[in-house]
Amino acid sequence: MKKDIHPDYVETKVRCSCGEEFTTRSTEAELTVEICSKCHPFYTGKRKLVDTGGRVERFQRKYGQKKTS
Repeated sequence: MKKDIHPDYVETKVRCSCGEEFTTRSTEAELTVEICSKCHPFYTGKRKLVDTGGRVERFQRKYGQKKTS
């Protein structure tokens, strides 16, 4: 391998928007993520919709249950 062409592989501090922090290794010194394994619905078992631009509401309006009188 050629020398001095690869980035440094350093210990990285990762911060989630829920407040969780953990360390790993990467070429970046610090990372910020929106969803981690502590708050992701797949790992927690809780139902939580991550709405991106009102897509969930638009889907529910189009295909959702219609109220009957």
